[in-house]
Amino acid sequence: MGEIYWDMASILVQPYGKEWLVRRKLLHSALTPRALDNYKALQQAESARLCYQLLQHADRWEALFDRLTASIVFAIAYGHRVDDFRSPVVRQRLEFMQYSSSLNVPGAYLVESFPILKHLPDWIAPWKAEIKRRGRIEAEANMNLVRVVQRDIESANEAPGAAHIFNSLTKQLLEIRSQDPVSFPLTERDFSYIPASLFGAGSDTTASTLCSAMLAIVTTPMVLEMAQAELDSVVGYDRLPTFEDMRNLPYLWAFCKEVLRWRPVAVLGGTPHACSEDDFYNGYYIPKGTVILGNSWAINLNPEYYPNPDHFNPLRFLDVDPASLSYLSAQYLSSTEQEKGTPHPSKLGHSSFGWGRRICPGADLATNTLLITLSRLLWCFDIRPVPGRIYDTLDYSSGFNIRPRNLHVKIKVRSDHHRRVVEREYEDASEFLEMLPPFEDSLPEHSPIRM
Repeated sequence: MGEIYWDMASILVQPYGKEWLVRRKLLHSALTPRALDNYKALQQAESARLCYQLLQHADRWEALFDRLTASIVFAIAYGHRVDDFRSPVVRQRLEFMQYSSSLNVPGAYLVESFPILKHLPDWIAPWKAEIKRRGRIEAEANMNLVRVVQRDIESANEAPGAAHIFNSLTKQLLEIRSQDPVSFPLTERDFSYIPASLFGAGSDTTASTLCSAMLAIVTTPMVLEMAQAELDSVVGYDRLPTFEDMRNLPYLWAFCKEVLRWRPVAVLGGTPHACSEDDFYNGYYIPKGTVILGNSWAINLNPEYYPNPDHFNPLRFLDVDPASLSYLSAQYLSSTEQEKGTPHPSKLGHSSFGWGRRICPGADLATNTLLITLSRLLWCFDIRPVPGRIYDTLDYSSGFNIRPRNLHVKIKVRSDHHRRVVEREYEDASEFLEMLPPFEDSLPEHSPIRM
């Protein structure tokens, strides 16, 4: 169904081949190690803003997570921040995501089982006309976002003293295209789907993982104490953690990996794959072209790899001897086994970002957002269960991407000193964020994004 909706423009539905490789290469240009380093200032500024907002609105933590991840992804894609998750540009993105996800539900459309039906004319298959109509709306919205960045560049060129333009993915791609527009391999419409793909892949998924981290913390409270002990030992009490600290925070790294493993957001591995050749697996014949849905949930909770898999246990991902970390309490180490099983075949240690050629290209970007956000949340706040509330670690939403349902937690700043540090660092971060105008200030009046 995605082929009809996106008319083969999106990398998600492109079969492996020249067209897919072109899109993947262009997307990777914004996700190289050097590019990821350039985004760290943005991630630090937005995470400081999150902590500051939680000082006033701790009860709105889930909405603030959504705003954080949306703003980071939009800034990387287009150089504009998101101040409110309810803004028209975000609402429309969410509508596109929800509709495309509904098309991706296995068995929902007969054409998924009988692909020949996609060749029926629209007057015989009116469902195709509606899908195409919605697809045209998304395509126009995508192109309008690219035009915003084009105007930013033109304004900067006309006024040499204009504000700095963030080196977004769209800006980079426009510069590549301007060098040789004749031979550039994509139309304007196809081009616009590359930056647009970042939101679907990296906003809701990262926010949902942060929500799972909150569930893990309130149901295994000792991990919060150990993470805070590490942060206090390495970072101290007078500043927020930075990316420079990450190499010295092995327990935090293990915590992030365990969150990704414990409750994968894309339970069926994201986009369906297809078998490129006839294959045999465990006695089963799998013909070429067979649609493959990888059960990430089952893989990530396989007791062969992860003994006692429903137990949230960062120690299973710790790369050093736990006893060598003096800040981990003796009580914790004596009561918690490492629970390491057969090594997972992925170098990441889990399957939450997919596998093969179509492994998530933004895995490192998402990991960086998780690391800096969780490090600062745990440094700043105590996160506790609501007294008397019973938590079900399997109570998750249904759908293409999942997150905990009806999750309520108590968030309280650790001390007045921590509060003052957050306020000071947010003031510093605001100078950076001011360089990224909010989208609502830049959308053309005719844009379908305006509602």
